[in-house]
Parts: sequence; structure tokens; C-alpha cells
Amino acid sequence: MSTPAGRPRHRVNRVPDRADYELETVGTILDATTVCHVAVVDDRGFPVVLPTLHARDGATLYLHGSSASRLFRTAARREVCVSATTVDGLVLARSVFHHSVNYRSVVLFGEPEAIEDEDGKREALRAFTEKLIPGRWEDAREPAAQELKATAVLRMPIDEATAKVRTGGAVDEPEDYELPIWAGTIPLRTVAGEPIPDDRQLDGLDEPGYVAEYRRARS
Repeated sequence: MSTPAGRPRHRVNRVPDRADYELETVGTILDATTVCHVAVVDDRGFPVVLPTLHARDGATLYLHGSSASRLFRTAARREVCVSATTVDGLVLARSVFHHSVNYRSVVLFGEPEAIEDEDGKREALRAFTEKLIPGRWEDAREPAAQELKATAVLRMPIDEATAKVRTGGAVDEPEDYELPIWAGTIPLRTVAGEPIPDDRQLDGLDEPGYVAEYRRARS
């Protein structure tokens, strides 16, 4: 659906009461999702969607990729659309039409720029690592100069963004509430399983405390 004249492209048209444009809401959802999808029109004029890791620092979004990625180089200094979603539950209604999901999603528009300097890349990689599991950056070897060169990081301001959230149960037609059909919500969440040590792990190494803490938070 095209955006009405004079209406910002990130403004929600469909079920607008579920939309939230506050940075706090947008940021919280970005922080809770591991993978985002970056949509861009490439040099051939083809639309392409790239799944990638992301991290946030205040009102700035970082996107992680390879410096050898032609698509990632294309996305720098070009308009992109970024989306991220987490599904919180299956909503089973009495009618097929009203089945739904509870979700939290964000959509952002902008023109990312590549971070070229080593210090900037290093700080962005720190943000990526700490987003994956807090405490890991201080424990692992930091990237070498060649590894930084092989890594592409894009930076994009979060200033044209929308969060959209659905919560609650089924919403049926008034007459359908009398049907003898079970309706309800099945909650969904991501949980952390039992850690599997690497095959080449050195003897005598204990599981880091932050791993156990992460598991507790995700259990």
C-alpha cells in the first residue's frame, strides 16, 4: 500500500492503534531480537532482503556483515528498509479468519553509512558481542586488524522507525462467541538449552558465569 500524500512512510496505515513511534519502544524490540532483515534495491535494480545481526547504541542501529559482501557494500549510502520481529504467541480464535499471532515488530527506514575506522568498528563489534551474551567481550580475544578489515559494519540513525505490537486474546465476531469451539493463546518464547562445550575445548575450563546467567534469564 502506498503512503498517502503528506504522510511519513513509516506511519502505520493498517491497525494504527498498535503502532508506537517512541524510541524507547523501538529500541526495546530491537534489543530483544537477534536477527533483522535489510531490504535494498541492488545495482541491477533487483529488490533483495538480507538477514543479518544488529545491535543498538541509543538512537543508532548497527548492522553486521562481511566486507566482501557486494550487497552490504550496496546498502551503504543507499536507502534501505530494516525490519525485525519476535512472535510471542499463537492466537486461536473461533473462526479461521480471526486467528492471529501476538508479536512485537519494528520497521526502520534510512540511509546507512559504512564505519571505516578501526576504533569505530571495534566499538560496534563490542556492541554486537555484548548483545549476543553480556560479558563475552571481556572474556574473548578481541578482533585483529585483518579481522576488522574483513568485517563490514553499517551505522544508521533510528529516526524514521515504527514499532507495532499485538497482545491479548482472540477477537471474534459477536455471534461466534456462542460457538462450542476452544479459543485461546499459546505463548511462545525462546529458551536457552544446555551449553555444549566445543570439541576442541581445553581441559579444566569451567563454564563462564555469564553463560549460566544468560540461561537463567532464558529458562
